[in-house]
Amino acid sequence: MNKDSQVLSIGVLGCGPIAQFAHFESCIKARNTRLYAICDQAPDLVERMAAVHQPEKTYADFADMLADPQVEAVIIATADQFHVPLSLQALAADKHVFVEKPMGTSVEECEELRRAVADSGCTLQVGHMKRFDPGIAFARQFICEEMGSLLALKAWYCDSTYRYTMTDNLQPLPLRSEAARKPAGDPKGDKRRYFMLTHGSHLIDLARFLGGPLAAVRGRCKEMFEAYSWFVEVEFASGGQGHLDLTVAVRMDYYEGFHIYGEHGSVVGKTYLPWFLKSSDVECFSTRDGQYRRPLGADAHFYRLQLEGFADVVLHGASQMGADVEDGTQTMRAMAAIARSVASGDWVRLEAVTGGV
Repeated sequence: MNKDSQVLSIGVLGCGPIAQFAHFESCIKARNTRLYAICDQAPDLVERMAAVHQPEKTYADFADMLADPQVEAVIIATADQFHVPLSLQALAADKHVFVEKPMGTSVEECEELRRAVADSGCTLQVGHMKRFDPGIAFARQFICEEMGSLLALKAWYCDSTYRYTMTDNLQPLPLRSEAARKPAGDPKGDKRRYFMLTHGSHLIDLARFLGGPLAAVRGRCKEMFEAYSWFVEVEFASGGQGHLDLTVAVRMDYYEGFHIYGEHGSVVGKTYLPWFLKSSDVECFSTRDGQYRRPLGADAHFYRLQLEGFADVVLHGASQMGADVEDGTQTMRAMAAIARSVASGDWVRLEAVTGGV
């Protein structure tokens, strides 16, 4: 594969499933990065991942990897509860940070990280890879350049009971270790919280990416037969309105997409299970010429594309399409606001919300 003349030297923290399925390969395949180092406290995972992906260095301790001057940026691919503390540690070592979503688990810790990024002068990007889906990127460009003012946005993210059957067929068997570091308690035990952080963060970032900043939300949540469904009304800062549907899990195929209605056109999108690495089917209609536009999106390796975008920002000061620390903070605010609204039944403004999900 052809590499740019200048590449970003990356250390990956965490050798768990998301690193195995996405980040190691992306570092190797990206045109402007190299997989320089991997780090995990589980020695068996490090050994096995190093044998497959062949980084130049391996580490058992994050501080040791951060002390390596050859490491220019780190990928934080750990449990959600560790994202902010480890990102703060990396910024303090003057390293650029790519952190998996959700950026944090409370508004307060996200605000702390936002301040640290501003003080550091380093780049931080959050792993909302759907922004690099070619169909979604095309939709955003059309919205910004041709659609005019937003009237309404509807978006849905409906995970399927059959999702793991599909992903097990697509993905290699993940390697696990008893020595892997785990957060305290059982974060996945609170399904309402876990599903919102894991899946809701994607839905909210998509709504913000295509519709702009959110001002207020009013949500309801129904729990039945081990399924969780949120219906959320949205007030956008622009004055447009929205509706978000997060349901985990539907008894049907994976179902994700969006409808957007604007002043000079509309956008309709259907998004596929991410691990198919298939571009969303998107049609944009413009009243200016009475035509529908539909991109091919032949290269839809979102994980590689987002890493290339991150590296271009760090290396060349390119404009950032990826989610930055402000995006991560506002997504956390929206999730916290939805939780408050579900409890109260009232509209909740994002600017006033605190706490977690």
